[in-house]
Amino acid sequence: MRHPYPRYHDSGVEWLGEIPDNWELRRLGRIGSFFKGGGGTKEDETDDGVPCVRYGDLYTQHEYLIRHTRAHIAEEAAADYRELEYGDVLFAGSGETIDEIGKSAANLIEGRSYCGGDVIVFRPAVEADATYMGYSADCQPSVYQKACMGRGVTVMHIYSRELKQMLIPLPPLNEQRTIAEFLDRETAKIDQLVERKRLLIERLDEYRQALITRTVTRGLPPDAARAAGLDPSPRLKPSGIDWLGKIPIHWDALAIRHVCQFAYGDSLPSEIRESGEIPVFGSNGIVGYHNAPNTRSPVIAIGRKGSHGEVNYHDGIAFVIDTAYFVDERHTPCDLRWLYHALSCADLTDVSMDSAVPGLSRSHAYAKFLALPPLSEQRIVASFLDERVERIDALVSSVESAIERLAEYRAALITAAVTGKIDVRGVLPVEPERVVK
Repeated sequence: MRHPYPRYHDSGVEWLGEIPDNWELRRLGRIGSFFKGGGGTKEDETDDGVPCVRYGDLYTQHEYLIRHTRAHIAEEAAADYRELEYGDVLFAGSGETIDEIGKSAANLIEGRSYCGGDVIVFRPAVEADATYMGYSADCQPSVYQKACMGRGVTVMHIYSRELKQMLIPLPPLNEQRTIAEFLDRETAKIDQLVERKRLLIERLDEYRQALITRTVTRGLPPDAARAAGLDPSPRLKPSGIDWLGKIPIHWDALAIRHVCQFAYGDSLPSEIRESGEIPVFGSNGIVGYHNAPNTRSPVIAIGRKGSHGEVNYHDGIAFVIDTAYFVDERHTPCDLRWLYHALSCADLTDVSMDSAVPGLSRSHAYAKFLALPPLSEQRIVASFLDERVERIDALVSSVESAIERLAEYRAALITAAVTGKIDVRGVLPVEPERVVK
C-alpha cells in the first residue's frame, strides 16, 4: 500500500493542490534556459552517424525519456543542428491537437547528440535529476498546462515564452532520484505486462486467421462437423490449386470470377451511397452509411488499396476497412456470411501494381480461387465461424481493455509520484497485474 507524505503545504495552484512540505513549485524559466532546435532536412539522415532527435519522433518514438534515437545524421551535417546535453528536456514546438502540443522527453543519451528544427530545448541551470525532469515535464498536470498554452487552428504551436511559465513540483535532489528510480522500475514492470498482453493479442489474431483459413478450405473440425450432422472426416481430392491443396471431395474450387463480380465504388447503387443506418468503414473511421433495407441485395465492400483485404462485418453486411470500395453482385448461389469469411482470408492484394501502395485489381482478384462447399454447408460453416470468431474477438477486446487500464494506471502512477501525492521512499509498490483484474 502506498502512503502520502506526512506533511503538506498549499502549492497555491488550484489544479495541483498540496505538495509535500519540503518541495518547491518552480517555473521552468526560473530554473533553466530555453533554446531553439535547428538543422537541415531528413535528407541529412544516415544509417549511422551521430544521434538526432526529430520533432516528430517526440510523438512517435519517445515517452518521457530519450535513451536512443531513430535518426542519425552525418558528421558533416551536424554543425547545422542544435547540439544537446545530457539532461536537456526537448519539447515539440508543433502538433496536430491541443492535447498533445508540447510533447516532451528528457535526453538521457551519453555523448554527443543533436536535435532538428521545431524542437524547443530546455536546459536546467540548477542541479536536477534528468529522469525526474523527463517524467515531471510530461505528466498529466504538465500536459494540461501545455494544452492551455497551445496556439493555432489546424496546426497547434507552443513557444518558449509560454513554456517558461510552466510550473513543476521540485523535490530535493536525492528525492528526485528516488522518485526517478521508482518510476523506472515500476513502469518497466507495467510495460512488460503490456507487452505480454499485446503478444497474446497477436497469438489470438493468428489463431483467428488460422481457424478461418482451415475452416473455409477444409471444413469444420471433426467434433463440430459431427455435431452439425456432417461427415467429420470427409474424403479429400486435389483442388488443382497449389496453395489450396486438397479439399473435401464434395466441394468445388472456383475462381472468384465465378463466385462474385466486383464493381468500383463510383458504380455502387445510389441506395448504398445514400445515408442509412449501417456504417461503411474506411481507413479513417466511418466514411458513409449503408441503408440496408433499400439495397437490391446484400453486398460486401472490399478495399481497393492497402496491404491486406481486411473485412469488417456488421449486422449481416460485410465491409472492408479501406477508402475505396468494390461491391459483390453474386451470381453463384452462396451465403454472404460464408463469402465474408472466405474473402477475409484470401490474399487479394496485387503487389505487382504500379503504385506506392499495393492494391486490388479485378483481374488479379478474379484469378484467385475459393473452395466452395454446397450452400447448406456454407451456412453451417458461417454460423460456426461467426460464433467462434465472436468468442475470440470478445477475448481480444477484454485484453485491449486491460491494456488501456494499465496505460491509465501508468500515467496516474507517474503523476502521483512527481506531484508528491504518494511517498515512494521505501514503500513496496502494488503489482500492476492487480490493476487489470
